[in-house]
Amino acid sequence: MDTMRERFISVTSRALDEDPRLAVVLAEITMDGFRPAQDRHPDRVINVGIREQLLVGVGGGLALTGLRPVVHTFASFLVERPFEQVKLDFGHQGTGGVLVSASASYDWPAGGFTHMAPGDVALLDTLDGWTVHVPGHPDEAEALLRHAYAAGDDKVYVRLSEQSNTAARPVTGPGFQTVREGRAGVVVAVGPLLDNVLAATEGTDVSVLYAPTVRPFDDAALRAAVGHGPADVVLVEPYLAGTSTAAANQALEAVPHRVLGLGVGRAELRRYGTIDEHTAAHGLDPAALRARIAAFTRR
Repeated sequence: MDTMRERFISVTSRALDEDPRLAVVLAEITMDGFRPAQDRHPDRVINVGIREQLLVGVGGGLALTGLRPVVHTFASFLVERPFEQVKLDFGHQGTGGVLVSASASYDWPAGGFTHMAPGDVALLDTLDGWTVHVPGHPDEAEALLRHAYAAGDDKVYVRLSEQSNTAARPVTGPGFQTVREGRAGVVVAVGPLLDNVLAATEGTDVSVLYAPTVRPFDDAALRAAVGHGPADVVLVEPYLAGTSTAAANQALEAVPHRVLGLGVGRAELRRYGTIDEHTAAHGLDPAALRARIAAFTRR
């Protein structure tokens, strides 16, 4: 099976052939994969070099000309380093585009903390009007990328990861999906953590919602799963723990409830390790999730 990043290359290269409004802006990262597309469309595949502020600025400028820019690099260099350009060149200027990241929270541990971005979604939450997709499988990434490319002039962030669920779920756009129904609580699993959540809740009486899109937050789906309360809600997110806690509380403001936000911790893990070791260290492996969810939902 190809990775989400490999699927991004193939899907976007085909989309460039199909849609003359689409343009790709790169900062060296993934450039080799786009060389055939650049040969076909030299005016719409642009590599600015290792200049991340310029990367976003060029994307915003292309949007002002009427193009649909697709801006890509590692998450830490796409959202964190050029955040002022994201805020101004897209938000302030009122333009739209698609930011597509790679490496997620800790997908390349050997790259060190400079290549980790667990706070990217929380940072985008400080801005208005961003749709945020967190696919859990390459097939979902393809569907959400195509949806983003065709989304008019919206501002969209697509967060790709090396981590993946075993099987894809049908994804046609924003919204949570009910995977399992129960009465003892509701667990919202985001993107590539669905498999771990399903393993952690196997044999328990909790509902599991799957969220491949987290912004806009699906208030209606969460309220429907919770009912009239009181309710225990656990959010399991592959980025900074608690990122969506405020959104869940707002969705349930009329319902008695408690919310537990699980995700990547704030403490820096200073050993390289592997992806699986980082997942376990943050308490996001099935065994740790099972213990944490059970302790919270056991009234």
